[in-house]
Amino acid sequence: MKMMNKCIYVFILLSFMGFGCNDKAAVNRQPVTQRPAATAPAAPAVVQNEELKVEKEIYEYALKGRRDPFVSLAQAKKAKPKMKPGAGPTEKFDVDEIKLIAITWDAQQYYAMITLPDKKSYTIKNGMSIGLYDGKVIEITKDSVLVREQVKDYRGQTKTKDTILKLRKEEEE
Repeated sequence: MKMMNKCIYVFILLSFMGFGCNDKAAVNRQPVTQRPAATAPAAPAVVQNEELKVEKEIYEYALKGRRDPFVSLAQAKKAKPKMKPGAGPTEKFDVDEIKLIAITWDAQQYYAMITLPDKKSYTIKNGMSIGLYDGKVIEITKDSVLVREQVKDYRGQTKTKDTILKLRKEEEE
């Protein structure tokens, strides 16, 4: 008896679920009846022959007086200083762009050979001006060059920045 009651409940449950799905599917599959020709206007027939045109809206961002939306607000914009009149070729590039190629010395002092981004090479020694921010070569050792610059921070205060240019070390295996 209990088994028969369970079967009846399952049958009733499945029948409600099955009929509900079939009715909706049957409603969606019924053919659409067309209106009689006497009441249908002539304009829809023309619309069926024409292609529907979809216009794509294009948005352009005008930068006039606005900031770049993809640049972080936390980054301070680094403005390049103006070139001094009579500046030498080693003062036209930032110290970070300069590559140290070789260091030589004699009995009195050290000399360093550098290459600028324009692919020209120069020899520098202690006390020479280098870089955009009034940098001076402070010290040249056997494997590095110390350059001291006066740069402005985000508040506009002048700070001393030391940059060390090192010779490239070969990989040791």
